[in-house]
Amino acid sequence: MPTAPDAPRTPPCPHPDAPRIRPARPADDDALALLDRLTWSPLHAVTPEPQPPYGPFFDERHLPGDHLVAELGPRLVGYIRLGFPTGLACNAHVRQIQGLAVADEARGRGVGRALLRAAVEEARRRGARRLTLRVLGHNAPARALYASEGFVVEGVLPQEFLLRGEYVDDVFMGRPL
Repeated sequence: MPTAPDAPRTPPCPHPDAPRIRPARPADDDALALLDRLTWSPLHAVTPEPQPPYGPFFDERHLPGDHLVAELGPRLVGYIRLGFPTGLACNAHVRQIQGLAVADEARGRGVGRALLRAAVEEARRRGARRLTLRVLGHNAPARALYASEGFVVEGVLPQEFLLRGEYVDDVFMGRPL
């Protein structure tokens, strides 16, 4: 018998291998700093590769409350950072993804997608009407993931960065919430 369109639906049980997404805690600092160093790549980073001495992951501009983390079992395997694109009050209805990292061994297991979906929900919960991000033009895997989750290209700064001798576009993507 078909279900009435307005009947409440029971959400599916999460797959036992699905990542668990939770807010970051101050105690995650060391694990996130290590993850950030291990996942650094010219595919997505415009900053130089981290070198010792390493600083903390959290600082006055990037607080634990700005991050969601992904766990597979007891291991922290990813994070996403939500921030404001500017400090202007007239822009406070927009949130921006300002970092997304997934450990190499967790790739292909839905971690990035789960973090992205959780960020969309968290941005909504915080009252945002739009969610934006910037991605390097040559980062095809990330661009495909973002597009599959409803982000569209809203602008391109051609050859904005010179990375390892190659000029790379800076692509702005966004979506309504």
